[in-house]
Amino acid sequence: MHSFRMARTVKWQVRAFILVFLIDATICQIRYSVPEEMRKGSFVGNVAEDLGIDAKRLKSGGARIVISDSSEYIRLDVDKGNLVVGERIDREQLCGQTSPCSLNLEMIMTNPIQLHSVVVEVLDVNDNAPAFQEKEMHLEILESALPGTEILQVSATDPDVGINALHGYTIHPKTHFNIKVSSSPNGHKYAQLYLSEPLDREKEGKLLLTLTAVDGGEPQRSGTLKIHVTVRDTNDNAPVFMQSIFKASVKENVPGGTLVVSLSATDADEGINGHVTYHFNRMSGNVAELFHLDENTGDLTVTGIIDYEENKLYEIGVQAKDQGGQSTSTNVIIEVIDVNDNPPLITLTSFSNAIAEDSPSGTTVAIINVKDLDSGKNGKVDCSVNSNIPFVIHSSLKNYYTLVTNGVLDRERNPVYNITFSAVDEGSPPLSTNKTITLRIADVNDNAPIFEQSYYEASVMENNSPGLSVFSVKARDSDSGQNARVSYLLIDTELNGSPISTYISVNAESGVIQALRSFDYEQIKTIHIFVKGQDGGSPPLSSNTTVRINIEDQNDNSPQVLYPVQTGGSLVAEMVPRSADVGYLVTKVVAVDVDSGQNAWLSYKLQKATDRALFEVGLQNGEIRTIRQVTDKDAVKQRLTVIVEDNGQPSRSATVIVNVVVADSFPEVLSEFTELTHDKEYNDNLTFYLVLALAVVSFLFITCLVVIISVKIYRWRQSRILYHSNLPVIPYYPPRYSDTLGTGTLPHVYNYEVCRTTDSRKSDCKFGRAGSQNVLIMDPSCTGTMQRIQSEKSILDEPDSPLEVRTLT
Repeated sequence: MHSFRMARTVKWQVRAFILVFLIDATICQIRYSVPEEMRKGSFVGNVAEDLGIDAKRLKSGGARIVISDSSEYIRLDVDKGNLVVGERIDREQLCGQTSPCSLNLEMIMTNPIQLHSVVVEVLDVNDNAPAFQEKEMHLEILESALPGTEILQVSATDPDVGINALHGYTIHPKTHFNIKVSSSPNGHKYAQLYLSEPLDREKEGKLLLTLTAVDGGEPQRSGTLKIHVTVRDTNDNAPVFMQSIFKASVKENVPGGTLVVSLSATDADEGINGHVTYHFNRMSGNVAELFHLDENTGDLTVTGIIDYEENKLYEIGVQAKDQGGQSTSTNVIIEVIDVNDNPPLITLTSFSNAIAEDSPSGTTVAIINVKDLDSGKNGKVDCSVNSNIPFVIHSSLKNYYTLVTNGVLDRERNPVYNITFSAVDEGSPPLSTNKTITLRIADVNDNAPIFEQSYYEASVMENNSPGLSVFSVKARDSDSGQNARVSYLLIDTELNGSPISTYISVNAESGVIQALRSFDYEQIKTIHIFVKGQDGGSPPLSSNTTVRINIEDQNDNSPQVLYPVQTGGSLVAEMVPRSADVGYLVTKVVAVDVDSGQNAWLSYKLQKATDRALFEVGLQNGEIRTIRQVTDKDAVKQRLTVIVEDNGQPSRSATVIVNVVVADSFPEVLSEFTELTHDKEYNDNLTFYLVLALAVVSFLFITCLVVIISVKIYRWRQSRILYHSNLPVIPYYPPRYSDTLGTGTLPHVYNYEVCRTTDSRKSDCKFGRAGSQNVLIMDPSCTGTMQRIQSEKSILDEPDSPLEVRTLT
């Protein structure tokens, strides 16, 4: 075979057909033909010469051959500019029965880029001989068979094409038999063996025929089939098929055992000569694996898997034989009907797994490709996505679909979308395929922080320690990441003329509100602040809330006595006539507490008294009344100590001394009070000299000076709190008490004229007319009497003074 190929190669003259198309002077096409089976390195054509290109240009331009299937049947010799055979080419393996058989090559050069199309047609060489499926066959024929009786139908196959393909058949010897060559609908030739002359079993009982199939190649090749013919006695009727050609159809993927067609042939003979059997006559090997022919019934059934996508038509030769040796043949053509057995195939070609929530409508998200291997309606596909999502698909190209946005995206409502593509074909029943992708929505700062409450209210006890955590606010942001990180800021306002930031601070991370100073309820009762919550987005978004901080009162102030006023030099006394009855109102202690609530609830108690059996104090109103009839045995001078307590925890208190004079007239008690005031004057002079002596010492002087300043400041602050506080003051003035019905404490008011000398320790008192004053103010000193009285009168006449005293002229 190899020497034959070499000889054939020498005889071949390589023909080159050049067809050059110039496309912008960069693209050309050239066509060659080369026989198959040429040895490696055999010359195909000179590309450089045929294209008019210098061979050096091929090398400098880096010319190379590109083949679509990556095979190396043809390669380029760059040095010579020749196309040569790269490896042995078998046309039958490469193209089968397809003619012409061509190799499409691309020759590419650079600097500048040039693209040349090279088509190499592989010419068939008669390297395959026709071959029968069997080497020998055994036939039986009745001697009574008539000339023209068809005995056998057989065919050979030749992989070559064209003139080298199967050309015809010959038979030897031709004494009794001859052949008729016919063609099937697909152009395949087969031989029909028939009886040409009558047989005589007595002369010749066995015959050997040689059927030769020849092709049209040069040299001609052939294949033979030995046919052993046995002549039997008298069976003069051959089976006859009901149809010359049987046509049937079968659906693909039918189960095994499905009946395709029932073949039927009849024989006019009786007995064993009339029994017909059925056999495959001619078919390819793969058909035998797909179909089964029942020898006795002629039923053709399916045994394998029939796939429409692999083969759409089957042609099978069937022979009917009787037991006398006669037979007849027919063709069965089976058409395969497509069944919708292939679901659509979805391929994701492009996909972005995240998209910003502010993406405009129409933004492309993904591109898919949808295919269906079925044909007709079974291959038509409709694609859709799940409903109730802001996405739709559009068909951009054939079998391609684009997924785009179709609405507003909101990450806070739907951070993730599971989008399902559904592809459904139009078959019956329809097949479908689903493919799900997960799309994440990227956050955009489109939500401002929201406080849990638009208005907060908190409380803090006064006298708190600086840095105390009062309250905390909390705001939430629906965004994520940095966009949801909330910082808390205190909005600048003023309180009592000072920035609010000097009173309150807000922790930027936690929102905890802290007091920067100690609060005094008597000065500040309520603080309103405004807190801003701001996220970390760009640009940042914010919202505000209001916080009201109520300062709670603490019992940190003692009661203050408004009446009777405790003076340093003058002695204030209430006078009670000896004729006073039980329940006589002596005076009323008036006190206030600058605290609030129960811390300001006051109660009055009698702590000390000269005669506890004579006086009592009202627990709630502070009124001092007699609890028995005054007698002559009662002392003229009565000293009462009243304690005033608030209701706080712990409670605070203040004491006041009330001097009471039991007498019917002023001269009666004047001497007693004079001795009392002279003793007090003596003690005051002693204290003065002692202080003057100690003041000599510098250190003690400085100490006393600091103490005096501190006391002054304290009294000034107490007076400010007393006179400028909002607490109610009971407008009660006992010195001017009068009873219009004549049952009051002092039904008669007297005026006194007092004359004092500068040297005498005795004073004269002159009884005067009745007046409207029952409070006796006496100055123990002997000098400056009228001036002191006048100054005290001016103090008491002030509108803010808790006590008004009218002096004598």
